[in-house]
Amino acid sequence: MNKNLNIILASNSPRRQQILKEAGIIFLVKSKNIPEDYPSDLPKRSISEYLAEKKAESFCDESKDSLIIAADTTVLVDGKILEKPVNQSDATRMLKELSGKYHEVITGVCLLYKDKKISFSDTTKVYFKELSEAEIQHYVETYKPFDKAGSYGIQEWIGLIGITGIEGSYFNVMGLPIHRVYECLKEFK
Repeated sequence: MNKNLNIILASNSPRRQQILKEAGIIFLVKSKNIPEDYPSDLPKRSISEYLAEKKAESFCDESKDSLIIAADTTVLVDGKILEKPVNQSDATRMLKELSGKYHEVITGVCLLYKDKKISFSDTTKVYFKELSEAEIQHYVETYKPFDKAGSYGIQEWIGLIGITGIEGSYFNVMGLPIHRVYECLKEFK
C-alpha cells in the first residue's frame, strides 16, 4: 500500500472511521449530503454498491489528488430492503422483522483515485434470536439506532444479546468490509 497516498473517507460514520483507524490507515473525513436514491429497477443486491459509487463520484474533483473511499450498507430480509429508520416506530418495526430470522447485510464500497475505480460489495448473513417486545423497546429507546441500516448496530447491546451467529465479515456488518478494502488499497500505487 502506498503510504504517501492521501485518503479521504467519504462518510461521517463513526463506525467506518473506527475500522479504518484500527487497520492503521491514515485518512481525512469529508462527506457530502448525497441523496440515497436509486433506480427502482436496480437489483436489491446492487443498491449498496450503486450508492457507494454515487457517493465516491461526488468527490471526482478531489480524486485527482486523493483516494476516495465511499461505502453504503443495506439490510435485506425476506426479499425486502431495510434502510435507515425514519423514527422510533419504524426502528421497532424493522427489529420485529429481523427477530427470529436471518438477514443479509450488504455493504457496497467504491475506491476512486484519478482514472481508476474499484467497486465491490460484500455480504454477511446475520442470525437473530426471537427478540422480545421489551428487548426491542429497550434497545430503540436507549441506543436510538436511527443512523443504521436495519435499525441496529452489531457492536451494540442488541447485537450482544440477540445475534446468535454470522456467516461472513463482522466488520462488513459494522459498515466496512476492511479485509477487502485493505486488499484493494494495494492496487493503488
